[in-house]
Amino acid sequence: MKPEPAPPLKYLAAYPAHVLAQVQSLLEQGQLGLMLLKKYPCAHAVRTDKALYDYVQEIKATKLRGSEPLSKVAFDSKLHVMAHALGTHTTVSRVQGSRLKAKREIRVATLFKDTPIEFLRMITVHELAHLKERAHDKAFYQLCCYMEPDYHQVEFDLRLYLTHLDLGGKLDWPASPLYVLNLKIS
Repeated sequence: MKPEPAPPLKYLAAYPAHVLAQVQSLLEQGQLGLMLLKKYPCAHAVRTDKALYDYVQEIKATKLRGSEPLSKVAFDSKLHVMAHALGTHTTVSRVQGSRLKAKREIRVATLFKDTPIEFLRMITVHELAHLKERAHDKAFYQLCCYMEPDYHQVEFDLRLYLTHLDLGGKLDWPASPLYVLNLKIS
């Protein structure tokens, strides 16, 4: 009887074979989730759409001061990882009198309510970069790295997490100490 082939690592398909082999080994040993929990020990405290809006605005104010304003930032339960949408940016144009007014929105998949702040920041930075750069080209990724110097590493780790979700189930990150303190005070 032939051994069962390893499941495809669809979120990591573009990475070299030696990286895929390491990830496959971690999966087979049941260590991928533990490695992620060790590297990112707790979930962030951004739980509401208002808190997400404030979080995104803070990054935008420090890293993209001259960019167009955002009219809405929200968690969106309709965005699905399987459809390759972790976050979206949209521009809605409306006629107001004789002028055309554009409203910009960012939506983040609800999946990111219960993840480390690094994952939320990576998605946020990615969507904010689209305010200046539409295409996923060199300029786009340079802007992402300007806003988040560890962008590529966090993106890789996020892909590891999505792989774990796909093949091993959800990870339960404990709440950050800051989030626990906020709960006790309110």
